[in-house]
Amino acid sequence: MRLKITSLLAVTALVTACGPCPEECVTATGQGALAEEIAEIAAESPCVPGSQADFVENVGDRVFFDFDRSTLRSEGMETIQRQAQWLAQYANYGVTIDGHTDNRGTVEYNLALGERRAHAAKEKLIAHGVSPERIRVISYGKNKPIIEQDGSEWAYQQNRVAITVLQ
Repeated sequence: MRLKITSLLAVTALVTACGPCPEECVTATGQGALAEEIAEIAAESPCVPGSQADFVENVGDRVFFDFDRSTLRSEGMETIQRQAQWLAQYANYGVTIDGHTDNRGTVEYNLALGERRAHAAKEKLIAHGVSPERIRVISYGKNKPIIEQDGSEWAYQQNRVAITVLQ
């Protein structure tokens, strides 16, 4: 019984160190009632520092671009700076930067534009001290939309993005 309480307290301490977290942030291990209690706490509690959920929630994994552009906006520069600081603290991670576009234009053009966007984010991370060996880029162009593109400007904007994914 004492081990169960100690384990429960340890998990609680781990999951209370950062902002809200999706359910998949922390996975309960163990058996029986203790595992169920841990899963309940994890689902309602903040995420573990240094996790993918911590990165997405507290740093930001996306930088957005204007139509037909691969130049980072000022808010994107701020996100890149936070990403670089986080990556300096958690040096065990590499990243892949996924370049995306909206669905206007040809497949070939959008693949090239997505690659330019991913490289723009990569270059800014490098400028902020992240080793180039830790960064991979891939372009999806318009082939892998983030959200369904219904022709609205909002939908187009959500797909003009470079997303940093931890590896």
